[in-house]
Amino acid sequence: MTSADVQYRDARFPADFVWGAATAAYQIEGAAQDDGRGESIWDRFSHTPGKTINGDTGDVACDHYHRWRDDIRLMRDLNLNAYRLSISWPRVLPDGRGRINEAGLAFYDRLIDGLLEATITPWVTLYHWDLPQVLEDQGGWPNRKTADAFVEYADVVSRRLGDRVRNWITLNEPWCSGFLGYHSGEHAPGRKNPRDALQAMHVLLIAHGLAVPVLRRNSPQARVGITLNLTPAYPATDSVADRDAAHRYDGFFNRWFLDPLYGRGYPRDLISLYGPDLAPATDPSDFDVIATPTDFLGINYYSPAFVRDDPASAPLRVGIAPVPGAELTDMGWAIYPRGLYDLLLRVCRDYPTTALYITENGAAYDDAPSQDGRIEDPRRTRFYARHLAAAKAAIEDGAPLRGFFAWSLMDNFEWAFGYTKRFGIVYVDYATQERTIKESGRWYSRVAAGNRLLE
Repeated sequence: MTSADVQYRDARFPADFVWGAATAAYQIEGAAQDDGRGESIWDRFSHTPGKTINGDTGDVACDHYHRWRDDIRLMRDLNLNAYRLSISWPRVLPDGRGRINEAGLAFYDRLIDGLLEATITPWVTLYHWDLPQVLEDQGGWPNRKTADAFVEYADVVSRRLGDRVRNWITLNEPWCSGFLGYHSGEHAPGRKNPRDALQAMHVLLIAHGLAVPVLRRNSPQARVGITLNLTPAYPATDSVADRDAAHRYDGFFNRWFLDPLYGRGYPRDLISLYGPDLAPATDPSDFDVIATPTDFLGINYYSPAFVRDDPASAPLRVGIAPVPGAELTDMGWAIYPRGLYDLLLRVCRDYPTTALYITENGAAYDDAPSQDGRIEDPRRTRFYARHLAAAKAAIEDGAPLRGFFAWSLMDNFEWAFGYTKRFGIVYVDYATQERTIKESGRWYSRVAAGNRLLE
């Protein structure tokens, strides 16, 4: 890898390429106790002292629940033809299952209708981490009954919105839900049990597989997929030990999800490493359910992993090395557009994918308004330009990439980091809720309008 960048040959994207931006319900909606919404694990977690920076919560966030009309106008100004949103499970089913909150469904009715009136195609994610707290109290994602609750939730939402929604994503980043929520404890619900984490990831994948036919039944004209956060794993050196470590890390982060989704079951090398004390409990039929065919794969890409062998890190024996010469975002993540190119080509080479979408890609920078109110954020613009160049090169070399969603439409509650990290192409003044399109957003709007990279 001599360069972090990849060269494309033609600046124009395919004629039907999707240009969008993405958000998640808990990060932007606010209205945490309005109109019958129930408590989520992120409400409980963020209100627990010491869990988020500055004790920040999503109680108000970007107040999108009340300002959605203005936000759709922003999307129009940005020339977006698609918007990836998520549904708040506890806003629809406050008790996790059973009782339906009509006010919550009515909000999403209005939002979907507003998007369609603005000629913006909604892409709906059912689960972006806001599990109803009552289901966590009953065992959370390690409990197989939570998969049944998810299917009920998917049924309720798709029966209501399925006549208008044509693109469904079951889960967002099950690695984060399982590992960060149940192993490291960095995310809600904040548990630290490695066996629970692996079991949670398994139940999440079962929930996905069970929900796919329900979505197809209730929304027969729609396409259904899942979104994974994936990262290419490069050996830190050419040593055999580091190459083997990179393969193990790839299993931990990528193959653990890709393999079962495409009919291969869990990677045998990882099952051997985890052993019976950690590996999830499975039934013979689970893998047929998980491998239920889908119409597309969503990929969230931010940064690569350069991996070294670390005997002290059991059971995987992996350590993460600095990316040579890489610039860093405010998250401390290395900027490496070549990783996106390599990832897209690897996925379509190794798995029978028919369509790929970049469902998240973006960078956190703390760029403040100037005296004239403009938000100059050239680092973010360059980040997008370099990654879109990598995406275009991957298309030219055979990747079936059909669309790109910038993360994020607007600055928002960045999970455990609270409001200290800004990913948006729209600036949000949290005190006034005033929105201002950043210069990166204006650049992105020109790219979307022209369907081509700007020279």
